[in-house]
Amino acid sequence: MRARILGVVAAVVVLIAAAVGYGVLSRDRGPDVNSVAVVTGQPVSVQAKGQLLFRNTAEGPDFGHLATVPADRPGEPRKVSGLSCDRFATSAGTALCLSAQPGVLPPMTDVIVLDKDLKEIRRIELPGTPSRGRVSPDGKLAYWTLFVNGDSYAETGFSTRAGIFNLKTGKLMKSIEEMGLLLDGKPYYSSDVNYWGITFAPDGKKFYATVGTKGKTYLVEADYEKLVARMIRENVECPSLSPDAKRIAFKKKVSADLAAPWRLAVLDLASGKETLLAETRSVDDQAAWLDDRTVAYGVDSAVWSVPADGSGAPRELVAQAASPAGV
Repeated sequence: MRARILGVVAAVVVLIAAAVGYGVLSRDRGPDVNSVAVVTGQPVSVQAKGQLLFRNTAEGPDFGHLATVPADRPGEPRKVSGLSCDRFATSAGTALCLSAQPGVLPPMTDVIVLDKDLKEIRRIELPGTPSRGRVSPDGKLAYWTLFVNGDSYAETGFSTRAGIFNLKTGKLMKSIEEMGLLLDGKPYYSSDVNYWGITFAPDGKKFYATVGTKGKTYLVEADYEKLVARMIRENVECPSLSPDAKRIAFKKKVSADLAAPWRLAVLDLASGKETLLAETRSVDDQAAWLDDRTVAYGVDSAVWSVPADGSGAPRELVAQAASPAGV
């Protein structure tokens, strides 16, 4: 019995020593990578200039909530709002929040349009899971993409629904597939047509998107009023129009490897010149322009930025973050 007690005591001592050693080792390694400085209880306005807004992905009670940091000081403590989103976008005082309804089958998403102070303007319940979301430069149009089958562009057989809501008129297009589609100037019809990744020009009339059909992807230029689109370039996904409306940042498929198929690139609309950006990792995101020189995107559980002219190197802006939007 005495030997058994001594054995238990020895085991406890070993466990305590191991715990102390682990604590010292953890301390030497630096702070927990999952800990971030958070400020709660303060109002967030999407109209405040000079800020970077994003979806907080740090573990804890604020996971998934909209957060913000100063764009020129992204290392500062993030201010977290009470709004929870799977995708977020904002422009000109209008915000868009895509929020998957928990525990619902088949999957449903709340498309929530909000004002500058994040007060709800309109809530639209649609089938599918959140994929992409944007607001037009003038803040009058909100648009989104939802997966209605599958959960990754890397899988075959996925299906999407891209829609537009007009805040001024109240008009709702649940799917832009009703548009006319032209290829080489001729009407194009196919049962497998899918649209995703809408981005509007400043005039609120012209917009660009990706259309997928017959195993290929195309950049389309569309007219919102006439509801007609024409395919203008192959191998363009998730376009994002620059603030000066002269260039489009997009995902270019560069490999058949499903683990790393894409590369971020920028297309000059006037010349047709493509420029691969300095980010060499595969990015599955619709890049957001911070200004006419810089794009931001989510990859490896963080928000990064890179020059839009192919120079420089990627820079991590905010760790444990996604879905960036600059004001």
